[in-house]
Amino acid sequence: MSGDMWLRTVLWLVGLLLLIAVVTVMGVWWERKFIGHLQRRRGPLHNGFHGLLQLPADMVKMISKEDIVPSGADPWLFQLGPILAVMPAIAAMGALVFFPGFGLLDMNHGLFYIFAFQTLIPLAFAVIGWSCASKFTLMGGLRAAAQLISYEIPMLLAALGVVMAAGSMRFSEIITAQSDVWYVVKQPAGFVIFCVAILAEMNRTPFDLPEAESELVAGFMTELSGMKFGFVQLAEYAALFVGSYMVAALFLGGWTMGFLGTSPLWLLLKMALVMTATMWFRGTFPRLRIDSMMAMSWKWLIPAALVNIMAVTALALWLPGIY
Repeated sequence: MSGDMWLRTVLWLVGLLLLIAVVTVMGVWWERKFIGHLQRRRGPLHNGFHGLLQLPADMVKMISKEDIVPSGADPWLFQLGPILAVMPAIAAMGALVFFPGFGLLDMNHGLFYIFAFQTLIPLAFAVIGWSCASKFTLMGGLRAAAQLISYEIPMLLAALGVVMAAGSMRFSEIITAQSDVWYVVKQPAGFVIFCVAILAEMNRTPFDLPEAESELVAGFMTELSGMKFGFVQLAEYAALFVGSYMVAALFLGGWTMGFLGTSPLWLLLKMALVMTATMWFRGTFPRLRIDSMMAMSWKWLIPAALVNIMAVTALALWLPGIY
């Protein structure tokens, strides 16, 4: 690898880390404000203009908190778990392409690469839950693993319809294939299935069963303090960023906007709207029961995703010039 390539790679990696930090900070601030106004409880208002200094204060408090290790916890796995949670999200961001030529790696199998790293997240949550020697964290970790594994299947099947239509797993080619018509128009059922599944994959309401405070205190995060808790929050908002990118890239045309042309700003705008929608759901819908959540995946989403694949295949054969 040449010196210029090394420099470009290092700069992109540093940029991705800064991007994750900015996304987390802005995501926490916007989620507080959006849900607060949505539910007529304004949230923090008094520290700085419109409460802008509340978030830095919370960050200083979190960084300065004592790192407590439970007496019965496995010391090595307890330290390793939060790092395992955030690393797959950081690695997945390396495959994101924001415009032709503007990305760390425009992989031929970029979609497969992201899905491969997402399969490691259930392991991280299970490790966190088991290492704390607490029944609440263990139940939360097992719930998280079961939920993520169950909803990976319909998510993959829904994305498969897009791959079949575009003929590629490369994000730039998938987005270019939507220059005329977005796949949300051609595959509305796949879009709905993918959105529901990715919502569960991100542990967002109404699928936040792994940290159900009414049942499990804080789930697998119950014993985490200080920056360990911060790493899990970092992983959550990084996953939200990656999930929003996949929705925008696979179904909403990415950086294309019809007669308005192409620009990375269109992609960022669509991602911001998807992220806001997930926050809207959090302030609107009640949490599901664990049995209802699992039944939704295995009894409804997976069969619907299989029917969607058959429909996409049939339409591609019958209408090759249009579909």
